[in-house]
Amino acid sequence: MASRRIVLVGAGSAQFGIGTVADILMSKALNEGTIVLHDINPVSLEMVRKACQMAIDEKNLDFSLEATTFRRDALKGADFVIISIEVGDRFKLWEQDFQVPRKHGNKQIYGENGGPAGLFHSLRIIPPMIEICEDIQKICPSAWVFNFSNPMSRVCLAVKRKFKGSLKFVGLCHGIYNLVLFLTPMLNTPFVDLNIKAGGLNHFGVLLEATYKDNGKDAYPDIRKNAPDYFRNAREVGLVKEIMRVYGYLPYVTDTHFGEYINWAWEWVDANNIQKNYEDYKLQCSRSKEDLRRIVEGKKHLKTWLRPSGERVIPIIEGILTDSRQQELAANLPNSEGLIENLPRDLVVECLATVDRNGVHGVRLGELPKGIAALMNTQASVQDLCVEAALNGSRELALQALLADPVVDSLRSAEKMLDEILELQREYLPLFSRQLE
Repeated sequence: MASRRIVLVGAGSAQFGIGTVADILMSKALNEGTIVLHDINPVSLEMVRKACQMAIDEKNLDFSLEATTFRRDALKGADFVIISIEVGDRFKLWEQDFQVPRKHGNKQIYGENGGPAGLFHSLRIIPPMIEICEDIQKICPSAWVFNFSNPMSRVCLAVKRKFKGSLKFVGLCHGIYNLVLFLTPMLNTPFVDLNIKAGGLNHFGVLLEATYKDNGKDAYPDIRKNAPDYFRNAREVGLVKEIMRVYGYLPYVTDTHFGEYINWAWEWVDANNIQKNYEDYKLQCSRSKEDLRRIVEGKKHLKTWLRPSGERVIPIIEGILTDSRQQELAANLPNSEGLIENLPRDLVVECLATVDRNGVHGVRLGELPKGIAALMNTQASVQDLCVEAALNGSRELALQALLADPVVDSLRSAEKMLDEILELQREYLPLFSRQLE
């Protein structure tokens, strides 16, 4: 098999960069390939490069490794491009996204993908993502592009609209694997012994069907019967429990994510626990950087990171190269052909997918239950306005996106939070900054 060139954009991340390279180095299908690390932060990039080269040397692996801060150099000859980026000081801006709306009376429960924070995050990250994709279109237009950057649905929709489907662009998220945590104890059955059908929008999807592989029996009656016992002792499921009670379907993410899209979520979530989980995640990221430094300095063994990451991008790339025809539980793909019939065609949905030598293909899910579809159609309108605001640098459309969002209940509050964010983050919002001058 010919060697492949895999480019990691945002490779300076101690989690994304190291984890993805570990998966590549353990792949037989990618043996003899070239790994290209790209990041705009030269210090972080060099740290990851050193750790990766140490692993290649110690294991005597047949991989070539390159690292560059110049994106166009990185993309030359790329077969696969994997993107995970943030803009600016990730946690500082994330906290502004969360705190500014709360300061103005908004009850959003998290600050990443939905609600006012999801809009602000999108306004920052969509323009640089478009710039990256413009380079891909010019330099390696036949490459498969896999995105991990949030807000996933909005980023993918912006790329779809801007490039009109000309890029082979797929969004990937591990959120659906919360079903392992939910279903294994609920059913006392290994997850691999279940057939799963799930989908919706990223971080806002539900389990549609579950059957036992050995006998084909519908598992949903057992899920509904056993869920109350599970919910009684589990964390971050107060809202999940109510969604299942009222709508009859199990969300496949926890309250933290699902609640970003629901205007009454604050009644059911444990806000203190969500905040604690955020602080734990922030600490985990800090420790990852410190662990990487210790590895490079020889104070920590390589085996601490040279293990499977759990992400699906490298197995999917392997599937394309080997024509595996494997099924993936979730991919974010355009709804152009009606993968979910009662959601707009001009939307990116999360759905089952198959993988073969021609790439990643969405599996039609049919219609969502009407109540679930109603929640998601509201978000489709919000995402429509959000993407247009980000692509055009339009304060007018950004305000309209806020006002369409069910999490926002005040025009005065919406204007105040938007203007404060545009001022606070103007360094990272160049399209909007021109309007403020």
